[in-house]
Amino acid sequence: MSDIKIREAAVNDISTIHQLAHEIWPTTYSEILSNDQLQYMLELIYSQSSLQKQFNEGHHFLIVEEDKQPIAFADYSLLKDGVYKLHKIYVLPNQQGKGIGKLLIEYVIKKVKVNNGSALVLNVNRNNKAKQVYEHFGFKVISEEDIDIGEGYFMNDYIMSLPLTANR
Repeated sequence: MSDIKIREAAVNDISTIHQLAHEIWPTTYSEILSNDQLQYMLELIYSQSSLQKQFNEGHHFLIVEEDKQPIAFADYSLLKDGVYKLHKIYVLPNQQGKGIGKLLIEYVIKKVKVNNGSALVLNVNRNNKAKQVYEHFGFKVISEEDIDIGEGYFMNDYIMSLPLTANR
């Protein structure tokens, strides 16, 4: 049995997060985004400076390691009034289907509840199969949004929300 651990990431983990994103995104988004948009978004969101800025803005990054090797990451932060946002959750393609994403979501929910969070929200591309995973956890689509990210590119997302109660 392998040793799987979730740990809080620190600023010195930026290069690990950057590397994981560059390994995961091409497989995850190749059927949804053009290669040009995919590369643009990787640079926009996962450059060293962008990740540093996210840390500075209060994002909490988590890294999952299996036998001390990074295999997944997540990022969440407080939005306002007890509502937290799950910004990112990604698992290496060869590690998907093992329950790693489920562990990460459960970990984030637990952390948010400890901090008296009342809800966890997220954005998911309207063509991303991960929507079904979130629905399995009880997330519900509350709206849609098209986010202009520059260079003529848009993120076409569902906004999903999970109310957090004492028994969830």
